Amino acid sequence: MDKKDLKLLEILQRNGRMAVSELADKVNMSDTPCLRRVKKLELDKVILGYGARVDPAKVGLSVVVYASVRLSEHSDDSTALFESTVAQLPAVTECSVVTGSHDYLLKIVAKDLVAYEQFIKKSLGNLKYVSNIETTVVLKQIFSHNVLPVDASPIE
Repeated sequence: MDKKDLKLLEILQRNGRMAVSELADKVNMSDTPCLRRVKKLELDKVILGYGARVDPAKVGLSVVVYASVRLSEHSDDSTALFESTVAQLPAVTECSVVTGSHDYLLKIVAKDLVAYEQFIKKSLGNLKYVSNIETTVVLKQIFSHNVLPVDASPIE
């Protein structure tokens, strides 16, 4: 990737709906080469997709929690089963393998704490190989950056 690709990524992260002509102007390119670069970034899976950011509270999801999950077994089969099952749970918006005393960190959204409790009892808590779940409830989110710092400038 060169500086033009990084500039394209920086711009598209902030406005993925920008017209190709406007995008090309911002990176001092003509439309066709600009579009070709964007398509290559998509093909190479550098750009994973486009979408709208939605305020969870405004769609009735007022509770955000982080659940640290420990598995009772760490075989390839058990981790694959856990990961594929959790990926199908709509309330789980992120799943990461982590170090430390837990194996996974999940970001979960729910209507309220009662709904979250039901989710734990009926979904996550019933999954095979789950031995422990520790929950951290988000009281207030200060910010959430979904834009990666792809420019080549040093971190200040």
